[in-house]
Amino acid sequence: QVQLAESGGGSVQAGGSLRLSCAASGSVFSSHVMGWFRQGSRKDREFVAAVRWGTGLTYYADSVTGRFTISRDKAEKKVYLQMESLRPEDAGRYFCARANSYDTSPTAYGHWGQGTQVTVSS
Repeated sequence: QVQLAESGGGSVQAGGSLRLSCAASGSVFSSHVMGWFRQGSRKDREFVAAVRWGTGLTYYADSVTGRFTISRDKAEKKVYLQMESLRPEDAGRYFCARANSYDTSPTAYGHWGQGTQVTVSS
């Protein structure tokens, strides 16, 4: 089992930056994939980025490629999402999640944190 706790959300103006953190307590193995998802108002939860815990290989949604960077610190058991050049459409609640293999569907992720809110004003 694993528990995930996100932090780092807040309110920024368009063009600004935020760094989200996800602290994992419990088991995170090399085979696991850690992902970030977001959910805006009246929207489905959508894939943002993911990282393979063992190799560090990263994946991104097209909408954030070049602006967001996912990374992990194995020693600290943390996953980060550095967000640059934020846009109003990036606003929403951001969730950290763990999956057994890479997937962009939230149904593949069995463990979730409570999320952290990101607001981007234009």
